[in-house]
Amino acid sequence: MGTTRNRRRLLSGRGGIERLLAAVRHRGSPDRRPARTDGAPRARSARSRWKTFARAGAAAALVAGVLAGATATAGTATAATSGPCDIYASGGTPCVAAHSTTRALYASYNGPLYQVRRASDNTTRNIGVLSAGGYADAAAQDSFCSGTTCLITVVYDQSGRGNDLTQAPGGGAAGGPDNLANATAAPTTVGGHKAYGVFVAPGTGYRNNHTNGIATGDNPEGMYAIFDGTHYNGGCCFDYGNAETDSNDDGNGTMEAIYFGNIKVWGYGSGNGPWIMADLENGLYSGVNAGYNAGDPTVNYRYTTAIIKGGPNHWAIRGGNAQSGGLSTFYDGVRPNVAGYNPMRKQGAIILGTGGDNSKGAQGTFYEGVMTSGYPSDATENAVQANITAAGYSNASSGGTSTGALHAVGAGKCLDVPNSSTTAGTQLQIWDCSGGANQTWTRTSSNQLTVYSGSSQMCLDAYNNQTSAGTKVVTWPCNGGANQQWQVNSDGTVTGTQSGLCLDVTGASTANGALAELWPCNGGSNQQWSLS
Repeated sequence: MGTTRNRRRLLSGRGGIERLLAAVRHRGSPDRRPARTDGAPRARSARSRWKTFARAGAAAALVAGVLAGATATAGTATAATSGPCDIYASGGTPCVAAHSTTRALYASYNGPLYQVRRASDNTTRNIGVLSAGGYADAAAQDSFCSGTTCLITVVYDQSGRGNDLTQAPGGGAAGGPDNLANATAAPTTVGGHKAYGVFVAPGTGYRNNHTNGIATGDNPEGMYAIFDGTHYNGGCCFDYGNAETDSNDDGNGTMEAIYFGNIKVWGYGSGNGPWIMADLENGLYSGVNAGYNAGDPTVNYRYTTAIIKGGPNHWAIRGGNAQSGGLSTFYDGVRPNVAGYNPMRKQGAIILGTGGDNSKGAQGTFYEGVMTSGYPSDATENAVQANITAAGYSNASSGGTSTGALHAVGAGKCLDVPNSSTTAGTQLQIWDCSGGANQTWTRTSSNQLTVYSGSSQMCLDAYNNQTSAGTKVVTWPCNGGANQQWQVNSDGTVTGTQSGLCLDVTGASTANGALAELWPCNGGSNQQWSLS
């Protein structure tokens, strides 16, 4: 996406699998088409009947494989019996790019997931999996990066096609090279194992302009990604998918990528966002129309599955909760009713975190994603979603503690210590997420929320032990006081143990610099937080 150019069917849980199996049984049933009336014999040969039953059997095997894979992966480091790319292959639409910093996307994959570079001596290390088909070896990163900082330099392609993602070069919208992601800024757990996502702050981007097997022209493809649904902004453009090979805006239809965020310049859906949309170049599309499409809802699950797929004059948007349930279809129809998108003119580069012309004002967090050859069926994607939910993404950690940014969900920003101050009594604010130490909070086993470390460590504090509405929320040396005890609740609120009031962004503001305070809990989006 350029910066200045003009630019539900729910299948959830057990019921979704049962409906998928019902569809398999239907496909395997006798042909229900009406008989021909032109006097010609029916062309329903034994061979075609065999094909029907073979397809039904393959679909049934695909579902069975997903269920078996879910059983094998839950809570263990052992290899899965199938990964997302095994499922896509079974559906006839194999992965041609597979990227993840959290887990293997093939049951047999035993190579590196990503590479980090540490600041102390500029050496690099590949981070692999605990076992074939398993989870990331986060302990290897922690050991290598101990006492210094690390950046993610490469996200490796697991498909075997060499479509690795590296530091994005400059493009038509902004110079480069782009920034690299802080390797520890997006901690998570998958299947009970610690892992790290790719934290994209504004200015960060990855790209591959020399790919192998990615769809070009009007050829069909599919793609999914798992994002942090609470980390976004209104900048252009947090994308993952197909883009121009020259890093320039080459006109309508030269891209096909997943976009996630709440920008409204070119297109938007219902609610306040964020939305899953398609970046097709010179337009972020939420449906057939430029601008507003009511069928594309706000989606902000902590772990969000986002899907875009497209072929000749046909494309779709799908999405869901990557922790539970099935997928919903938000759009499924013809290409946008704007000139230049039918046929498409895709070029086949891959981007992560930027627009096609290197627009890099957006932010987000990426955990895994793939691109396929061919247009995946809904049934295949539903099976992939079942695999994703079985993988067990969570922002909880063992031992009762967790560390990460405290995301202000309603604003798409992070709780921030202004100017990285270490002065006691500094009132907190929200600001664009940066991954900095002044935005990194640790929930301790004693219910404190701490920032910084060592002698500089401070606690989230209700100023002067006050318990009234409007009390300032500040940093203060940790002292074990009741005004420094906080409950991080399952409904997304953070409440003071002493006051019972909610951590609140003053006036429901979404602007940088809006101050944090205590306020009676009211269910507002300005009282929704996510520690990740």
